[in-house]
Amino acid sequence: MARRIWTIVAALALMSGPTSSQSAPSSQQAQTAQSVLQALSKTMGADNLRCISYTGTNGYVGIVGQAHDIKSDWPRVQISNYSRTINYDAKSSYEDRTITQGNYPRIGGGGIPIQGEQRQQAYVVDKSAWTMQGGNANPQPEAADVRALDIWMSPHGFIKGAMAPGANPVLITRYENGAVGTLAGHAFRKLNIISFTALGKYRINGTINSDNLLERVETRIANPVRGDMNYEAEYSQWKDVGGVKFPGNFHNHTDWDNETQPPHYNGGHNSFGLTVTAFKPNDCGQALTVPANVANAQPAPVTVTTQMLAPGVIYLTGGTHHSVAVEFNDYIALVEAPLNQARTLAVFNAVRGMYPNKPIKYVVNSHNHFDHLGGLRTAYHEGATIITHSSNHDFYKNEVLSHDVWTLDPDRLSLYPPTEFDEGYQFEDVDSRYTLSDGTRNLDLYYVQGSPHAEGMLMAYLPREKILIEADVYTPPAPGAAMPATPPAAAVNLYDNIKGYKLDVTTIAGLHGRAVPWSDFLRFVNKPN
Repeated sequence: MARRIWTIVAALALMSGPTSSQSAPSSQQAQTAQSVLQALSKTMGADNLRCISYTGTNGYVGIVGQAHDIKSDWPRVQISNYSRTINYDAKSSYEDRTITQGNYPRIGGGGIPIQGEQRQQAYVVDKSAWTMQGGNANPQPEAADVRALDIWMSPHGFIKGAMAPGANPVLITRYENGAVGTLAGHAFRKLNIISFTALGKYRINGTINSDNLLERVETRIANPVRGDMNYEAEYSQWKDVGGVKFPGNFHNHTDWDNETQPPHYNGGHNSFGLTVTAFKPNDCGQALTVPANVANAQPAPVTVTTQMLAPGVIYLTGGTHHSVAVEFNDYIALVEAPLNQARTLAVFNAVRGMYPNKPIKYVVNSHNHFDHLGGLRTAYHEGATIITHSSNHDFYKNEVLSHDVWTLDPDRLSLYPPTEFDEGYQFEDVDSRYTLSDGTRNLDLYYVQGSPHAEGMLMAYLPREKILIEADVYTPPAPGAAMPATPPAAAVNLYDNIKGYKLDVTTIAGLHGRAVPWSDFLRFVNKPN
């Protein structure tokens, strides 16, 4: 038997012909990353392109992390006006867009539904990012990396970034069998992939089709919920102006296209779409100057302030998102771990400073929007059990408290996973009602039925103190501010749920804004009692 096996191996070796060192190189082997890039640059007219301006319409913006439920796409608003200028030499970009609610569904988070029109002006020059509002520059240092990436992920920016000194592009070739469903019928085709590293840590991959056009550019960006999150742009419907080719359609994804593939629910992926109406090669517009207050701006420090709402009930504010700590005989329950690791650690440390001998045993999560669950991984790593609505369980279990390695902005759970990561006690699920109690104090949790803001929303109620804790559906306005002419649907829904559960509320502690008396809420929703 052994002799027969060796005979077959020898025959196969003879059939394989000369070794690669003796063979003439194939056309594929002769290709290099630089030769592919040079051909791509020539086809797309990038050789002498310094900048580009373009306008668009018939577009949308998907509000990432704000899906109405974990199986739905990101909620959308309509782009009514759009323009952008990118200067590759100056590493600058100016985006000016006006958004409206349009005909998109009026459910989900992120300010949905938008009232009237909102103009958004976003700038970046090298490592400095800002927006303009009322003639004032608002520094956004946390947005600088993504806006800089957008330059190098633009159609011609990708070519220039990959051909820049030190980019060290890599070429690979793969075959793709196309999509399924509505895109079925794509031919089995050969694609070139060029990959390079931008800004020192972001691997950008560009897909080049047989027409020698760039059809997809993909990278990963850091996200406190999803870790190294997929971020990609797709280009199609190419047009030509003076030898410069530019896509007539942009279609962008943020996160993976798998929100309907159980158990990998992730809430969405479509984040931007635009029909380009016109573009002007080498129209650089006015040179951008970084405002003085933007040049050296740093992210705002994390601040936690405390306010006692009642004995043993602490309102933790000091930022855009709040938490509430509730003391029990042997432990602390924390309502909400928002934003990210830094915020949640600061809140945990503040609570531990007040109650050094009581662990934070539970963290109540109000809903699945990314800004309200961004600290859950940290809370779990710190030893807390997560209490959330049962509809969130699969997403949180498989996608949030995951084993994935985070490389861009690693958190404690990815760097130091606890030994009981899978075996440990992770969740308490809530269907309609759940109570934490030590025999003296109760913290009741209720499912907010029919909320247009988010499916799986929870509100917390302290019956002895008559305090209701809620997120997003009612943000108390500043003292003296005018009441809305028409109460928001989410706030009216909250009122209906409070009445439906027959709760006796004296104070509402919003997880945005401030704590207010029940009478303020009644005026907001225009109800008599």
